[in-house]
Amino acid sequence: MSPADGPPATVRRPALSPSRASDFKQCPLLYRFRAVDRLPEAPTKAQLRGTLVHAVLEKLFALPQADRVPDRAKELLEPAWSELSAERPEWTDLFAEDNADEVGEWLGSASKLLDSYFELEDPRRLEPEACELHVEIELDSGVRLRGYVDRLDVAPTGEIRVVDYKTGTAPREIGEAKAMFQMKFYAVVLWRLRGVVPRQLKLMYLTDGQSLAYTPDEAELRRFERTLEAIWQAILKAGKTGDFRPNPSKLCGWCDHQSRCPSFGGTPPEYPGWPEPDPGEETALDRAD
Repeated sequence: MSPADGPPATVRRPALSPSRASDFKQCPLLYRFRAVDRLPEAPTKAQLRGTLVHAVLEKLFALPQADRVPDRAKELLEPAWSELSAERPEWTDLFAEDNADEVGEWLGSASKLLDSYFELEDPRRLEPEACELHVEIELDSGVRLRGYVDRLDVAPTGEIRVVDYKTGTAPREIGEAKAMFQMKFYAVVLWRLRGVVPRQLKLMYLTDGQSLAYTPDEAELRRFERTLEAIWQAILKAGKTGDFRPNPSKLCGWCDHQSRCPSFGGTPPEYPGWPEPDPGEETALDRAD
């Protein structure tokens, strides 16, 4: 390689994220479409709103504690949307061209979610260690786990609380299990990184102003770690052959890929082979569900 060619590109190890692990558990073919084929999916306004609210809350906690009040949070909405839409201009296609009223109504719905957040807690009384924290670790088994924690609170005594904002309503049994799967994933990563089992896993549902808190223990995290290792081994096995089978369920009604799914008379694209460098990456939309 000549100097003009520059250094070789950094290749990230394939990893497992909460969203991709949940995809495989729900439907291996959905995992393939998202992580291997990388097929595009059209975001919804609700997903974009979740991404926006997450961005505003991150910016809010970057302010001095005394400034973390509802009016200040709402002032951050339009600038945050300008930043997001500049990075992903295609997101503006969800709104009618030059329809300021439609965008204004959508921003108003995001403002209501912020009101709900302030009813759940007072951010002036909190000083998180980190917001939108990237966490990554390779387990002894060789499985690499990767994800983003919405907020990490650490008490002076060293106790850890993992906080995740959900911009939908508090879920029923299936949705609750999926949400807690994500939180246990983060708990395993933080436990292995820091040697401390998180004291609390907290989900904050901003549409209906409810919170769900859970306290894991080390034995439970060990079992969950083995679950993640088994999921990854199943993914690798499928990845060698391309045998990612559909798993029809009630959730199919929300899937963008029915036209390609054999369960609905479709044909998947030709299998491109196991992806490199990284089939485990999450998007901002994944993290804002």
